[in-house]
Amino acid sequence: MRIRKYDFDYSRRQFAEKVALGLGAGILAPTWQTIAATGEVAKAYPDELTSIELQTKGKIKPGDLIDAKNVEHAKHLMDPIMYKQVSEMGRRLRVRAPNKDITQFFPHAYLEATLKNNGKASFDETGNVVETATKGPWIGGNPFPDIKTGQEGIANLTLSWGRHDMSQYAVRSYSLNPDGSPAYTYDLYWTELNTTARTEGDPVFQGKKDMLRYQSVFFTAPQEQAGASFLVPWYYDQRKFPDIYGYLPQFRRVRQFPANQRFEPIVPGLSFFLSDAWGAGDPMLTWGNTKIVGRGPLLVAGAGNFKGKSNANWENHSWHGGPKGKTFMEYTVELAPECVAIESEPTGYPRAPVGKKKVWVDARNGMLVAYITFDRRGQLWKQVDAAFGPQIEGDFINKDRHGKPHWSWTNVHFHDIQSGRMDLFNHCKQIAGGYASQYEAPNGDEKAIVDKFCTQAAIARLGAV
Repeated sequence: MRIRKYDFDYSRRQFAEKVALGLGAGILAPTWQTIAATGEVAKAYPDELTSIELQTKGKIKPGDLIDAKNVEHAKHLMDPIMYKQVSEMGRRLRVRAPNKDITQFFPHAYLEATLKNNGKASFDETGNVVETATKGPWIGGNPFPDIKTGQEGIANLTLSWGRHDMSQYAVRSYSLNPDGSPAYTYDLYWTELNTTARTEGDPVFQGKKDMLRYQSVFFTAPQEQAGASFLVPWYYDQRKFPDIYGYLPQFRRVRQFPANQRFEPIVPGLSFFLSDAWGAGDPMLTWGNTKIVGRGPLLVAGAGNFKGKSNANWENHSWHGGPKGKTFMEYTVELAPECVAIESEPTGYPRAPVGKKKVWVDARNGMLVAYITFDRRGQLWKQVDAAFGPQIEGDFINKDRHGKPHWSWTNVHFHDIQSGRMDLFNHCKQIAGGYASQYEAPNGDEKAIVDKFCTQAAIARLGAV
């Protein structure tokens, strides 16, 4: 008879103690120190937290599909909306063995910055993140790789959404009606350019210390929405509301929108709101009562979801489930030994329809792995279910300028379970208009990116094309 040194109750008790005392990640050893020393995370946790077979008492193993027949064994490893999708709506998840290579959890430059700058961040008297030594803007990477508070976890998400200094995502969205029929197909081009919290080159873009990022979105299809553009410049001070500017071709002018526009669809039929982006679509100090409410293992969609070899445009067409068999994309998931559950309320938005959000972040890299919102009555409302990972499929590798695999999001489900509407976002190679995904400015000319996509004049020009 084998007697386990660490049982499930031991891990559960340890996680509960860490939440109560505000301690960092890891059970057998501190997670981030283990990662920095060994390049992997397994030694920080007992076997019971790194094996899906042990978590499900042998009912599920790597290579299996999780579906309605066996999901009860994995219910404790998923958010409540994912459980409902699998148990009632025909969703399925393919299981793989956990990834042990920490380099596959980050873009190369972002990981290097996180290692280099570990321990250099703090909150100032206003609640903003600063480099402790200079009291200036953050200098790149996760400011708090060992998350001890809810605010630290949200800061990791907020300061660098896509974990690149500059990203442009070619996105194809398939929006579905509640009966599973197609509603809209949108092509959109999403630009993020950090002016601070950067990992390479000039630590402050064009000297703009008072800003965090430029962000814009530009629709290229279908014809009736082509040219619709939105620009959201973010201040570094997270107490300030970003301005929202929009260009709508039918009005032929740029107009400014109120802050509450963050909680509405930006074009007809989308369940996605600007507030939903990365689980941190609003400045973090415009939300409050932010706290860690739990720690524990979770199934996450990481490596193994990029379709660069099997689909010429990188799209995930493994549609299944729902009323017409096309409501979900099949994800490959793995067991993360520790994810941090954080709750927060929109205290800066008295008219927001959201009452509370709950975000789970992976303790290994601080990235979003699950996100749900509740309405003002406290009822479950929406899910943001994203897959992140290196751009590797088989022998195909999309490499960055360092010769390392590019790393980004691959797909997202935006599911409004109250209305039954679903958006399936695909991170594509290219969309209508010839706009292609890229994570480095051509020839390093980031100013050209700003001039073309991230000013009021730019979105008016794009809309007029």
